[in-house]
Amino acid sequence: MVERDGGIPVASMVESIVGCKWSVSLLRLAADGTSRPSALQRACPGLSAKVMNERLRKMVRFGIMRRTVAGDKPPVEVDYLLTPFGQRFIELLDDVRRLQQDVDRGGVSTER
Repeated sequence: MVERDGGIPVASMVESIVGCKWSVSLLRLAADGTSRPSALQRACPGLSAKVMNERLRKMVRFGIMRRTVAGDKPPVEVDYLLTPFGQRFIELLDDVRRLQQDVDRGGVSTER
């Protein structure tokens, strides 16, 4: 398995992100232009601040998102934005969504 920039293997990232409904939701929102933590949390009813922050930190660590802070003293403005790698990651999630839609419509057989 090839690792990205000497870090975690991409396949492991996919498993970690796709295996978490909140991570997928946060990525989709970021791809659609939502970048402020408060807006991300409002758009995900049931998502706690603790879990959201854990997921965002993980995606920053993976290089999928980057965190920017504007301002020197409180209140600071924090944004989470997709990196170029994160944009490629979204393309992968879109492919998975399209495949699921094809399967649901009977356009792709899941039989061997």
